[in-house]
Amino acid sequence: MSKQQRGKKHRTPQKRVPRPSVPRPRRAAPALPGSMDHMARMLEHAKPDQLVELVLPFLWVALSDGRAPANICVDACLTLRNAYGQLGVRAELLPVTVAIRKKHGTGTVYGSLTPSWTGTSWNGHCALVLPDSERFVDPTIEQFDEVRKIGMGPMVGKVSMSSRPGSLMEPGTQVMLQRGDLVLAYTVAGPQALASIVEHPEAIAHADGHRRTGVNTASLTLAALRAEGVRDRAMQAPHPRLHALLQAIGDAPYESDEAQDVRFCLSDKSGQEQWLRLDEIPLPPDTPAAWPR
Repeated sequence: MSKQQRGKKHRTPQKRVPRPSVPRPRRAAPALPGSMDHMARMLEHAKPDQLVELVLPFLWVALSDGRAPANICVDACLTLRNAYGQLGVRAELLPVTVAIRKKHGTGTVYGSLTPSWTGTSWNGHCALVLPDSERFVDPTIEQFDEVRKIGMGPMVGKVSMSSRPGSLMEPGTQVMLQRGDLVLAYTVAGPQALASIVEHPEAIAHADGHRRTGVNTASLTLAALRAEGVRDRAMQAPHPRLHALLQAIGDAPYESDEAQDVRFCLSDKSGQEQWLRLDEIPLPPDTPAAWPR
């Protein structure tokens, strides 16, 4: 493939990045506010153990730019589960309801503890839980008007889990988080709600697309994490797979190919250039595998 065909190459640091592909929309979805400014502040100030977990959902929102499919919470969470996993962070889907209300006031409940599908639309709400760091991630909370007006992007918060290391949140668990003058009260649904997502033909049919988009999102996150002033903190994060990937790509240029896949230009043992997707890059044999496993 010629350089002309491949298009313009990029080196870090950069102000603009190529957009990863997303699964083809099944119905128009309202645009979510961009989050690049929030992400830039996180890259500058986040602690090592926060970097990946905070940056990824904000980057996804900025990249989706209203082009995400109608089942936005399902598609976002399935994509981010793969993106987190590529960087060595275990993330699991968490069907929930969310009651959005002002302090000491009534509010509106979204989602269902017994969600179902109407055609290609899932009637529920979905978030992610990161069991190893006990973080709760709602990447699409701003699909709800009253939260979007505040303009703070995805919700990422610490939660209390079972005393068992690495365990997930039990059905019926409640998570209370603050957003501006709003209280977001989440209730965790049960295993049947999760099965309604992962076992449905829509999720199965788009699994490859969610994985591919997750790989692309993780690639752009990795490029941001290697920037000057960020890389040293990223190398202190508790994710050995992230360390291996940062060392493997170094300062290699990257670009989006014709299929909108992000690829890094790396040299093989003979010095020949190879344009590789993140999931194609050779890593040391002791590197932990990507999630899900």
